[in-house]
Amino acid sequence: MRHGRIMAASVIVLAVLVGLLTYAKVQSTRTVSLAPSGPYAVGRLTDLWVDRSRTDQFAPIGGMPRILPTWVWYPAAEGATGPESVYAPGEWAGLHRFGWATTHFDRVRTGTRDEVPPANGRFPVVVLLPDLGYSAPQYAAVASGLAARGFLVVGLTPTYSSRLSVIEDRPVPASAAGSSRAREDQLVSVWATDARFAAERAVLQFGARADGGKIAYVGHGLGGTAAIEACRVDGRCGAVVSLDGAAGGAAASDGFSRPLLTLRSADSAADGQTFTLAGADRLSFTDYAAYRVAAPVRWALPLGSLDGRRAHAITVDYAGSFLASRFGGTKWTAPPHPEIRAAEAHR
Repeated sequence: MRHGRIMAASVIVLAVLVGLLTYAKVQSTRTVSLAPSGPYAVGRLTDLWVDRSRTDQFAPIGGMPRILPTWVWYPAAEGATGPESVYAPGEWAGLHRFGWATTHFDRVRTGTRDEVPPANGRFPVVVLLPDLGYSAPQYAAVASGLAARGFLVVGLTPTYSSRLSVIEDRPVPASAAGSSRAREDQLVSVWATDARFAAERAVLQFGARADGGKIAYVGHGLGGTAAIEACRVDGRCGAVVSLDGAAGGAAASDGFSRPLLTLRSADSAADGQTFTLAGADRLSFTDYAAYRVAAPVRWALPLGSLDGRRAHAITVDYAGSFLASRFGGTKWTAPPHPEIRAAEAHR
């Protein structure tokens, strides 16, 4: 009798596991859209930007210049045609994790087109920094959303700090020096310098399409801390948006006087935040929020209960309207989303 019960329980557990795996496999092949919404179509290009004025402090081999894989999302000319951008081309496909439990990257629709002509006009430059361990391509939803609103968005992957960078078609993992939480002050300093270099390079490379008088920094997590630091020391910086990141170093001890908007997830305990996005969690600001993620992986990841596309739409609306108001010299009014609550009076 006892053996029969054990056998029956084992069969039930096995059936549940098979069901979960089958469901995960089906979900992973369903299409997910990150297509932006706004006045502009969006173009995308990828490049390697090299700062030869610095030696990379995190490179395993000494004496190397700082090399930064760069993704740029920009307002595209109306009617520009071409193949849709591949979400994670080439070796960037190595960003995919958890196998069948998450959306296959070839099922992610970007809604952008590679290297199409830019729209007419001069556009503010926004440098986007990821959280520690993450890469620029994993913020395509927010980056392309801002580009659709008329910003030239430069997404940086901090080499040797991200789990994956790709340099000359070669995957480059994080180094011990570049990914240690014990070195946060050094990471923030290096990333802030990366961001200021990227802003300067964007103004030079995109010429008349980049408005060098309108520079902003946006960052997630530790990237948010670095964005605040970059803005603090960059006299051209007009505003900064931090997603789940808090001011650190001199910005925390001496105060930060530049226009600052911070969105935090519901469980964030960071100080100095302004608005809380109810139902969000740490990864709600990344593309993970839009992926189909099956249990039990979903239970383990900090994704929150808020629908991912909704989280992205609110993030873009808050960040885009805030930056537009600062650059336009108008008073900013927080968009009326029921998921948002004010944590304290905003700047």
